[in-house]
Amino acid sequence: MLLVVEDDARFALILRDLARELGFQCILAATATDGLEAALGHAPHAIILDMNLPDHSGLTVLDQLKRNPRTRHIPVHVVSAADPTREALELGAVGIALKPVQREQLLDVFRTLETKSAPGPRRVLVLEDDARQRESIQKLLAAEDVEVEGVATAHDALQRLREHTFDCMVMDLHLPDLSGQELLERMAAEEAVSFPPVIVYTGHTLSRDEEQQLRRFSRSIIIKGVRSPERLLDEVTLFLHQVESRLPPEHQRMLQAARDRESTLEGRRILVVEDDVRNIFALSSVLEPRGAKVEIARNGKEALALLTKSLAQPQLAVDLVLMDIMMPEMDGLTATREIRKQEAWRKLPIIALTAKAMRDDQEKCLQAGANDYIAKPLDVEKLLSLLRVWMPKG
Repeated sequence: MLLVVEDDARFALILRDLARELGFQCILAATATDGLEAALGHAPHAIILDMNLPDHSGLTVLDQLKRNPRTRHIPVHVVSAADPTREALELGAVGIALKPVQREQLLDVFRTLETKSAPGPRRVLVLEDDARQRESIQKLLAAEDVEVEGVATAHDALQRLREHTFDCMVMDLHLPDLSGQELLERMAAEEAVSFPPVIVYTGHTLSRDEEQQLRRFSRSIIIKGVRSPERLLDEVTLFLHQVESRLPPEHQRMLQAARDRESTLEGRRILVVEDDVRNIFALSSVLEPRGAKVEIARNGKEALALLTKSLAQPQLAVDLVLMDIMMPEMDGLTATREIRKQEAWRKLPIIALTAKAMRDDQEKCLQAGANDYIAKPLDVEKLLSLLRVWMPKG
């Protein structure tokens, strides 16, 4: 069964007809909310997801699907006019197709989804020159339906990638023959080499430049640390599309531990622009226990003053703004427009808080320059999902 989450009715019917032609049962959903409900209610084998949905960004749908143990194994292929390639792949999408799409491209989408949802063993390649470390990673990832193979050099890895298709590759950067960066470049350049999702798992502290270079190739960069086995297991099970309830109990416990830590919010400064004390308290009690630093502004004027102050004091720089729309003195729409006039704040993520889920309110927020919006009363999981999607990386 295939779930299509797409608000363009004409295109949704094209996808449905093609799905039926290829032997899939198909269900349609036109909004993010309906899409999530259908995914939980029908447990489809695969999902085709648009990014520009009327109620929420498709990225937040993808994030919620991949955070939920009941749906995270379902392969999701993005088909959209927007180009969220890096974000969508990092959240676990199996591929991106940009509209307008031709029939042949759509057939490729269906082939990818069929391959990823097919039962059978998954193959993981572990590239690590330290024998003890390699063995411990292989033990960590081994499961009933997962074949884990370990190699010690970049040249051995290239040879295995020529001979086999792997579902995921875990690699260290410091190798005896090539650097991790050189290996990734060789993999990209060589036609005969399969290029699976790559997880860089390294104890080396990366500079910002190194991280940007690696992100051109790697789905995920994991820095080795005290808790990193949980994160590594979390990332690998995501890319292998394993059903979480079938994993060994110890693996399930580790995955829960990885998800409980909101590393996205740790040490991040969030500006809450809100005049209602109860809402300020509710937001602070969600954000602060997860490691965020919360700044408060009671209206748009105070928000602009606080942001201006942060220009002179970089340690006060704000990572993201939660902007209420209805406020005295200067409302949220006006404040958002003023923020967007400043070059320094053009890319500052702004999530609007709207009092009611009115379509015109939401459109006004986006037109004013907000990245996304959420209706009150706030759904905590949806809010965390929006924060994970829009919080600047690194």
